[in-house]
Amino acid sequence: MHEISLVRNIFSTLESEFSKDELKTMTAIDMKIGLLSNVEPVLMQNAFDAVTTAEEKYQEVKLNVELVPIEIHCQPCNLNTTIESYKFACKSCGTPNNNVVKGTELLIHRVHFDSKEKMTTQGF
Repeated sequence: MHEISLVRNIFSTLESEFSKDELKTMTAIDMKIGLLSNVEPVLMQNAFDAVTTAEEKYQEVKLNVELVPIEIHCQPCNLNTTIESYKFACKSCGTPNNNVVKGTELLIHRVHFDSKEKMTTQGF
């Protein structure tokens, strides 16, 4: 289960970005996870719970996951199409298409703190 190592990397990234005092006040982490990121949100949540249970300093931190749908860009139509049921074709003209512009994300979108909120957009 590679989600455990991803969670550990998330905390490692946050530890390099924020001070120990700031991390003590961290309450939540917002993640954006694309449907093509090769990460299962349920497994990510389970891994997060396992790591935070083992790491006493992060036991109160919550993980919020936003799923990012798959979106392609059709050159002939110059339109973006959200993919459903993994059918990679433009909804407007029906042309098969694999020009993915959204859905591969695995990002720390926002970090919440008790006293203030800081943002980071570092990806993995």
